[in-house]
Amino acid sequence: MLMAMIDPLPIFGALADLTRLRILALLRQMELSVGELAQVLGQSQPRVSRHVKIMVDAGLAERRKEGSWVFVALGAVAVVQPILDALDRWSGGAADHWTVADAARLAAVRADRAASAAAWFENHADEWDAIRSLHVAESEIEAAMAMVLGDQPIDTLIDIGTGTGRMLELFGARARTALGIDRSSEMLRLARAKLAGAANTELRQADLYALPMADGAADVAILHHVLHYAQQPGAAIREAGRVLAPGGRLLIVDFAPHDREELRSQSAHVRLGFGDEQVAGWAEAAGLMMARVEMLVGGTLTVKLWLARKSAPALHEVKAA
Repeated sequence: MLMAMIDPLPIFGALADLTRLRILALLRQMELSVGELAQVLGQSQPRVSRHVKIMVDAGLAERRKEGSWVFVALGAVAVVQPILDALDRWSGGAADHWTVADAARLAAVRADRAASAAAWFENHADEWDAIRSLHVAESEIEAAMAMVLGDQPIDTLIDIGTGTGRMLELFGARARTALGIDRSSEMLRLARAKLAGAANTELRQADLYALPMADGAADVAILHHVLHYAQQPGAAIREAGRVLAPGGRLLIVDFAPHDREELRSQSAHVRLGFGDEQVAGWAEAAGLMMARVEMLVGGTLTVKLWLARKSAPALHEVKAA
């Protein structure tokens, strides 16, 4: 199969600028909004937007509008990866001072946002179940989740971003062992009260990007209304994929794309929903294949259920092990 020809002139033209090289390095770490790029680079948003447009036109980046925010990610692998490989070889693996400084500023931006989100969750923990019920009826969502997961027994379940523990309350009894993780101590306090007496269930304070579980240790993972709070949704899915055993399932429940901009300021939402291709792309990068998609329409927001399954290792990989 012949690969489509790629014109290198726009690519090298786009890279003939220090700011755009810095943007490329930042996008290797995570998808970022234009505002976040401007904050890290110390430049105005209009200026950064012009740089991003040049990179998009060259295929080095992709942009997606969500409400009043524009998110930027690396472009197609066929275009970007050869450039990244060349930059790595030329640098010998050593980061220049711009890359180091930008990475430090990015970490500070992420830390500030994480602290703000954590404070919001701590202050609203006792309202959490009610806040969730403001959208599509929670009973309808839970029934759809039960249908998608089916009635097969679960060996090890992990509920990522468990909140007040509702998913463990619903599905924990079907599992031999169940683990709920959350960054909010106040959320976990409420979850412990709700799940008192569930001997097979453990609750731990942990980060969704660093789950306290070994590779391949779970056969079901749930991300229920978590991704729209995540600064790195793809990284969260990748970490969930890491802890799944071959054949394991990841059930993601979240919003379809919407324009309710007020949810950013009023309810700490980072992302205004997700498209099917976007979630499927993140799943594929995590070694998961999309198995089922369901849509629940109601109220002003549409809820989607994405079920992904972890691929079994190839036959030659099994033999090599």
